[in-house]
Amino acid sequence: MLDDLRDKAGESDFFLDDDEAAYGYSEAVVADGPSLFLGMTPAQRFVIAVLVLLMVTVLGSFCLLITEKVYLPYF
Repeated sequence: MLDDLRDKAGESDFFLDDDEAAYGYSEAVVADGPSLFLGMTPAQRFVIAVLVLLMVTVLGSFCLLITEKVYLPYF
């Protein structure tokens, strides 16, 4: 009984062997280099992220000083 199922499954049209030749399908090619997002390497993206973090903290602390929510000591 199981042998019949295996034979029927092997004969089915669900395999892509014929479809690849008929429609020109091919496997995707994966590049072997560093992943590029917006044209930057991971190290460049890390530097940009650190710079953005520093800008946000500096601008946030200046905003708190200007609105007088935080006072600098001895001023």
